[in-house]
Amino acid sequence: MEAKVLIVDDVETNRLILEEIIEGMGCRPILAESGKEAVEMVQEHLPQLVLTDISMPEMDGYELCRILKGNEKTKNIPIVFISAFDHPEDIVEGLSLGGEDYITKPFVAEVIEARVGVYLRLQEARQQLMEMNRRLQASVNEQLAQMEQEKKNILYALANMAAKNSDREKEHIGRLKRNCRILAQGMQLSPQFEGKVSDAFIDTIELAAPICDIGTIGIPMEILRKKTELTEEEVAIFHTHTDIGADFLSDLYVSNDYNDFVATSVDIIRHHHENWDGSGYPEGLAGEDIPLAAQIVSVMEAYCTLTEQADCGREAALARMREEAGRKLNPDIFDICCKISRQLC
Repeated sequence: MEAKVLIVDDVETNRLILEEIIEGMGCRPILAESGKEAVEMVQEHLPQLVLTDISMPEMDGYELCRILKGNEKTKNIPIVFISAFDHPEDIVEGLSLGGEDYITKPFVAEVIEARVGVYLRLQEARQQLMEMNRRLQASVNEQLAQMEQEKKNILYALANMAAKNSDREKEHIGRLKRNCRILAQGMQLSPQFEGKVSDAFIDTIELAAPICDIGTIGIPMEILRKKTELTEEEVAIFHTHTDIGADFLSDLYVSNDYNDFVATSVDIIRHHHENWDGSGYPEGLAGEDIPLAAQIVSVMEAYCTLTEQADCGREAALARMREEAGRKLNPDIFDICCKISRQLC
């Protein structure tokens, strides 16, 4: 593409001389009579280089440089001052504002051609480098997204294994996932939670809920499948699954890719057995100290578990959950659960 060079000078003769030089280089000159006009023309014709006089009415070359360098869109355009001022302080001021070079008048065509050629080549190289960086970043982002998905696939595979070890049907995880999303959407429409439940939060909890009990892969099979009541020692061992799962997830994700999915998942895994009245585990959190995502999963885990029993339909499950509202379950979330219960699977 032919390079565009913006020429800014209030003297017509100077503009015409520079125009002829730039055209002779095979570039496209764009002429402006003032700094104000130049600012407008830059927005319409983004140039690869600006040649500007300093002493101009209304807006001098220094102010033009300050404006262009302060704009995100134009800050990387090289600016070369062309002026009759040849005092060192004038040159220093121009360079301190971000100008790349300073050429004194009268014009010497060969000097103009050489300096312009250098900065056009540098600008072309800069743009090529920026494009390479953009493509590299796109490639890196694509690879990171693939790695993220592969990690989630591992987690879901382990979650299915944990469910199988606990004699849970695979469908339980799917129901929990869908129902958590439906409940979170219902909460988003409630004045109590509309500021706490965003679209991103809903998407994240749908992804994170299925791995809530992933820590049970670290619990002995004889405890998970024991048909009789667990001993105190066995209960204590079983309760460690929340920390096992949360620690495992934290170890899987190094610090530089710790994201919303991981943070929400850790909250759910570690705290979905906390009770509203503080009687749960592992930390005995109560009320609003329990992470919201964990509260949602706690309600839906109770619903899914109950409705999967042969003699317990939707109404029976809600009736039994009502007895736990305010003790194990957040009563406000349970109320919303009741209102949207016909949408649950």
